[in-house]
Amino acid sequence: MITTARLPVQANTMNSNRANKQLAKNTLLKVVLLGDGGVGKSCIMNRYVSDKFDNYSYHTIGVEFLNKDIIVGEQTYTLQIWDTAGQERFRSLRTPFYRGSDICLLTFSFDDKESFDHLTTWIKEFLYYADVGDQKNFPFVIVGNKVDLEHERRQVTTERAAAWCNENNLQYVETSAKEATNIGLAFEKAVSLWVEMDKKAEKRFKGETVSLKTEEREVHSMQCC
Repeated sequence: MITTARLPVQANTMNSNRANKQLAKNTLLKVVLLGDGGVGKSCIMNRYVSDKFDNYSYHTIGVEFLNKDIIVGEQTYTLQIWDTAGQERFRSLRTPFYRGSDICLLTFSFDDKESFDHLTTWIKEFLYYADVGDQKNFPFVIVGNKVDLEHERRQVTTERAAAWCNENNLQYVETSAKEATNIGLAFEKAVSLWVEMDKKAEKRFKGETVSLKTEEREVHSMQCC
């Protein structure tokens, strides 16, 4: 009976150790959802994390966040997803949370032309408060939500949104939180873009390090001679 009692404890301990090791390997990425109020940011987050949709959800006040694990290229990433309030009156509440962000999903709604027109303003606000440099070196993904709407209700066409994203060299995904269309794809594309940019940044850093060491050797050689 003693042996029988110990076996589950040992098994649980081993499973716990494996889980802890796996968790330790995860890369934590902070993901911020930005866009005008009412475009469906909260619905996108909740659909992705818990696969639920609330047609009567209220506007976010301030910020909310949820976690979700994702596997991209055999690597596990823990996404800390921040849903921010889109109304101007909540600007002072949301902007402090931009710092430390790794990814930004800029969201507009197909039935709201202004939400699309405001994307440039959102990018500028994020770059200023997040202090991440320029747009080219940060993983932005444009998310056109409510693609399930009938064409007569749309104020933004796919062609216009895609053309704008191409002009600005931005990734683009069309989603529907209501029908769970491309929700996972949006986050997968965002993480893949982060991985790609991270590798480029690492190569640049190694190149600068090698260059610096070469210059140091040259200076040392000149001093010795």
